[in-house]
Amino acid sequence: MADELSVDIVTPDGRAFEGSANGVRAPGVEGSFEVRNNHAPMIAAFDIGPLIVKTTAAHEYADMHDDRIVFATSGGFLEIVDNNVTVLAETVEPASEIDVERAENAEKRALRRLENGVQGEAREKAEEALERARNRARVAMGQVGSGRS
Repeated sequence: MADELSVDIVTPDGRAFEGSANGVRAPGVEGSFEVRNNHAPMIAAFDIGPLIVKTTAAHEYADMHDDRIVFATSGGFLEIVDNNVTVLAETVEPASEIDVERAENAEKRALRRLENGVQGEAREKAEEALERARNRARVAMGQVGSGRS
């Protein structure tokens, strides 16, 4: 189809998604952004947050109620050239595969470390762990990107 993007999402562990899409929304380090057909070439960094792929065809990870796949991500880079979107992510996890109980337990562990007064680099790591855990829980429970197109 003429207004499609070719999307490839890869992590150090391998390919997480490959397929066609109408758009990709990422949690940019300076605010979320969306890539559509004929977007200017660019490379952008993204942060912890939801990565949303608006699919053009059925996919195993797609939400049954709409044509999008929501991934929890912990950051990386997105490149677009000639309607080809390559996402190089530290981690991505489809909402459908997130273990909510595990995410909630990770959040509790991070909160305990912060409450115990860790400082310096250990505090930064605990804050990042807390943000990742909360993002995974929100994505899994469908509380991100709802109502937006």
